[in-house]
Amino acid sequence: MVQPCSCFSPGARSPPSPQITFYEGKSFTGRKLEVCGSCVSFQDRGFLNRVNSICVQSGAWVCFDHPDFRGQQYILEHGEYPDFYRWNGRGDHLGSCRPVGMVSGCCWIKIFEGNHFSGPSMELTEDCSFLQGQGWEKTCINALKVYGDGAWVLYEEPNYRGRMYVVERGEFCNFNTWQARSASVQSIRRVINYI
Repeated sequence: MVQPCSCFSPGARSPPSPQITFYEGKSFTGRKLEVCGSCVSFQDRGFLNRVNSICVQSGAWVCFDHPDFRGQQYILEHGEYPDFYRWNGRGDHLGSCRPVGMVSGCCWIKIFEGNHFSGPSMELTEDCSFLQGQGWEKTCINALKVYGDGAWVLYEEPNYRGRMYVVERGEFCNFNTWQARSASVQSIRRVINYI
């Protein structure tokens, strides 16, 4: 049996807890799974890994195509996704998800050409649809540091396309630490919570 969400309390005045709903069918049909926090395995919650539509009620989420937060990552922000093409999915298979930290106040990212924070570097405080257009000479990033309370999405292609990887506050000494297949990154944007 799919477990319902129980994260809202009547009369609460704080911002709503992150909530996302997965549907087996397109356009929000079929069985559904409501999630209010990290979910290591959809199957453990009684839901098959087949997902064809998603509704993000609050927060921002990173979804993975395998359990245990592994595999291809997809970032989903507040809104409706009636089919997997809307979240740049390559199929209807998802296995786990977790909420992402939100931008609140100052947040910036420092990227490095070399592993272990070596070589040329650049700091960003705003979205960048094409790093090479901002003076970044390479099409790769081998290390980075995320500062402040927020998260960023790294894209392998310009204009926020291609494989994506979510990074939150911390230091990442090489591309393996953010689960990338290669160091290729050509655009970066902040994760924003539109409630």
